[in-house]
Amino acid sequence: MEERQKRQGLPYGLLILAMLIFGTNGLLVSRISVQSGQIVLLRTLIGGALLSVIVLLRGGFDRNAIRADLPMLLLGGTALGLNWVALFGAYRLLNVSLATLIYYIGPILVLLFSPVLFREKLTAVKIAAVIVVAVGLVCISGSILSGGMNLTGLLTAVASALFYAALIVFNKRITHTQGLQTAAIELDIAFAIVLVYCLLTVGLPHPLRSDLPYIAVIGTVNTGLAYLLYFSGLQKLSGQSVALISYVDPVSALLFSALFLRESLTPVQMIGAVLIIGGAMLGELKKRGSVR
Repeated sequence: MEERQKRQGLPYGLLILAMLIFGTNGLLVSRISVQSGQIVLLRTLIGGALLSVIVLLRGGFDRNAIRADLPMLLLGGTALGLNWVALFGAYRLLNVSLATLIYYIGPILVLLFSPVLFREKLTAVKIAAVIVVAVGLVCISGSILSGGMNLTGLLTAVASALFYAALIVFNKRITHTQGLQTAAIELDIAFAIVLVYCLLTVGLPHPLRSDLPYIAVIGTVNTGLAYLLYFSGLQKLSGQSVALISYVDPVSALLFSALFLRESLTPVQMIGAVLIIGGAMLGELKKRGSVR
C-alpha cells in the first residue's frame, strides 16, 4: 500500500518540481548580461537540442503525426519563441514579479474566447474568473502607471501574455504529436524564429564568461530537464490537477524574486496578485477530462 501511494504521488512531485524550476527563470535572466532575445536564442538552442536527443533515444519522432500537426507546430513554435522574448524583456523593463503576474493573464484570455475558439460554454464560474483577473490586472497596471514605472515594460508584459494565450490555443489543436515530441519540435522552431529576430535586431549573442553558468542552467535544467519532468508527470495526472499545479510557477516566481532579488509589491499590487492568481485558478476548477 505504501509503495503504491509513493507511485501515485510521484507524478505530482515531478510536476511540482518542474514548476519550481520554471519559477527560477526570472532569477537566471537577471544574472545574464546579453539581451533578452539573445537569452531566448541560447535557451532554445540548448533546450531544443537536449529534448531532441531524448526523443531520438526513446525511439525517434513520429513523422506521420508531425506531418498532420505541422501547421500548428510551426505556429506554436513561433508563439513560444516570441512569448519568451517578450517575457524576458518585461523582466528587465518592469521586474520579475509584475511581469510574471501579467504573463499569467494568458490562460484567462483563452478562457474568455473559448466559446469562439473551442465552442466551449462560458459558464458563470468562468465569467467570474475573467472578472476577478480583470480587476487584478487593473490593480497591477494602474499602480505601474501611477508609480511612474515603464509603460514599455507594461506593454511588453501584455505582449508576452498574448503570445502565451496563442501558444495555448495552437497547442490545444495539436492532436497527433505526443507531448515531449511537441516540446522538442516547438523549441527547435522557436530557435529558428528567434535567430531571425536577433539577426534583424540585436545581433548574435556574445556572452561574458560570467554568463555561461547561468546560460547552461537555463538551457539544460530550466528547459531540458524541466520539460522532461513536466511531461513525465503530465501523462499520469488529470487535466484539472495539471492546471492547478501549474500555478506553483507564478507563486514560486514571486517568492523567489522577493527572497533573492529583493523585489516587493505595493499593497495594491499584492491585491492584484491575489486576484490574478486566484481568478486564474478559479477558471480551472470546473475543468474535467483527460490528461492534457
